[in-house]
Amino acid sequence: MKALVKASAEPGLLIEDVPVPAVGRGDVLVRVLRTGVCGTDLHIYEWDGWAKENVTAPLVIGHEFSGEIVEIGSEVEDLDVGDIVSGEGHIVCGKCRNCMAGRRVQCARTKGVGVNYPGAFAEFVALPATNVWKHPASIDLAVAAIFDPFGNAVHTALAFPVLGEDVLITGAGPIGIMAAIVARHAGARHIVITDVSPYRLELARKVGVTVAADTSRTPLSEVMAELGMREGFDVGMEMSGKPVALREMLGAMTHGGKIAMLGLPAEQFPIDWAHLVLNMITVKGIYGREMFETWYEMSVLTQSGVDISPVITHRFDAADYAAAFETVKAGKCGKVVLDWAERQQPGAR
Repeated sequence: MKALVKASAEPGLLIEDVPVPAVGRGDVLVRVLRTGVCGTDLHIYEWDGWAKENVTAPLVIGHEFSGEIVEIGSEVEDLDVGDIVSGEGHIVCGKCRNCMAGRRVQCARTKGVGVNYPGAFAEFVALPATNVWKHPASIDLAVAAIFDPFGNAVHTALAFPVLGEDVLITGAGPIGIMAAIVARHAGARHIVITDVSPYRLELARKVGVTVAADTSRTPLSEVMAELGMREGFDVGMEMSGKPVALREMLGAMTHGGKIAMLGLPAEQFPIDWAHLVLNMITVKGIYGREMFETWYEMSVLTQSGVDISPVITHRFDAADYAAAFETVKAGKCGKVVLDWAERQQPGAR
């Protein structure tokens, strides 16, 4: 099969012929139809410090996908050939304390699809059936392909109650914008999102945030005054991983405010811990998705009217992967999707 491979320990990727993955008794083989390109894939493409530490070449990369099942293992139940599915990108050990207690999102020995487990940027991907999520047959394949990052957004947006609350989101990338969509659906009063990218701020405005602000030009204090806010934001969602963004957020939170932090900083940085303590601010780290409660929430949200399709701004044929990665690198985009194949008609072989 054709696959997008990190062939060697250097920048770039190659389309190569690799074996179709074997299917174990508890696995399914999925014919990949759509994939989403994310920041992790860009790190591997550029072969930066994080990639050098975490990825061993050669490796088929990619973890955001949708596809149709073409083969199931002998012990697989409740899934059938032809089902439209996505996959949870974290392969857990099933044996550590957290796994045994049902806290799979906190597995001590997680493997990442497309990072240290064969990925989905290929014509076929094999996964444990326990990592597969079945979609309604009518779902938009591109939307299904970005359920992984949508799950990050949902996990973050619903970490704390937002009904009637004022929400600050730092970072207007695709996940930040999807979190804004979820927060609006969940009943937040004001949703303010910050970034320095005019393109992404405009995309955020299109999905209906209250204010999309470049805080290098418009301070949060001015935004809050315009909205009639007196005491600060109730809930913060930090998506950028930027020290200045978290510091701004901490300074804008109400007494007793709560912050869900998904953004991953590139290095250590100081914050005003005295301010955090004296204002009794809660900061909760968010990683991945609750398995599989977040997946249920995603499906329910999409079925109840949440539309994340505006976040998808660019689509490329898989053969044009280089252009897709350059688009992501440039930052003037929302979510970028690669088309691998079309859905087979019933009875086709």
